[in-house]
Amino acid sequence: MRTALLFILLLLTACNQSPTLERLGGPTMGSSYSIQYVREPGGPVPAQVQRAVETILHDIDHHYSTYRGDSIVSQFNRLPAGECLALPPDMLELVSLGQHLAEQSDGAFDLTVEPLLDLWGFGPQARHEQVPEPQALAQVRRRVGYQHLRIKGRALCKDAPVQLDLNSIVAGHAVDVIAARLQAMGVSSFVAEVTGELKAVGRKPDGSPWRIALELPREDRQVARQIIPVNSLSVSTSGDYRHYFEQNGRRYSHTFDARLGRPVEHDLAAVTVLDASALQADGYSTLLLILGPQRGWDFAVAHDLAAVLVTRAEGGFVSRSTPAFERAVKGQ
Repeated sequence: MRTALLFILLLLTACNQSPTLERLGGPTMGSSYSIQYVREPGGPVPAQVQRAVETILHDIDHHYSTYRGDSIVSQFNRLPAGECLALPPDMLELVSLGQHLAEQSDGAFDLTVEPLLDLWGFGPQARHEQVPEPQALAQVRRRVGYQHLRIKGRALCKDAPVQLDLNSIVAGHAVDVIAARLQAMGVSSFVAEVTGELKAVGRKPDGSPWRIALELPREDRQVARQIIPVNSLSVSTSGDYRHYFEQNGRRYSHTFDARLGRPVEHDLAAVTVLDASALQADGYSTLLLILGPQRGWDFAVAHDLAAVLVTRAEGGFVSRSTPAFERAVKGQ
């Protein structure tokens, strides 16, 4: 009897020590975040993981939010021309990437577009969505331009009254920071997602891969156009099908070409990029969306980006995957 009881206890202990799939999430950055992770025996409990993740998100909001006046970004934006502000290393890293993307796109991607977003009705200081008058647009465009930013040591300087907006890449940065924190806590298999940007590492408890659905760019409902296995890769999708307005029969999205001072006008509806870095994936998905169907495709192929471009066509959508994307999905 004692032997049988001991055997049963051993079985129960073994069951209790099997890996479990934990889920948690909450609001952030005007949207939400979610974490799925495999909890190994002795691994961190969900409450511990949630505290760590939300501490990271709180710090990022304090650094980057254009909606709160006490953020570091808002402090920089209030500076007059000719002034500098010391920034934390992570912010300088993001500004450096943004400047690199601006140079690669000949200024189409630009971290200083916030005044344009406000003018058209998409920014934190916007009153209502509208097509601005030409004179107002010309005035605002004088306060936009990545060439007015300069990193000097540990500080960021500006030679014109430009305003910084890192929202196009900050979610990817948040995912990278969270992923690093999870791994430091001993979590080796997880999916970390912030406002749609995500990174998947490891496998599910049953050994199967994490599978990510790539969404068809429809305004009415969510439809998966492709489901892909992902391991140690980040997935970023940028699209113009959620945030837009219509005026006089024309559609204006929140995706801006800073060179023109206005929303893009082409048929590229969505771009998905895979990369080991969520920050890089986030930045390049935005850049390709701005460039449009042909220039974006040419850029992605030339730079060996793992990307899918979804273009509007008569009666639906057409998808094109770069060779690097096909290799990434196959795990090559």
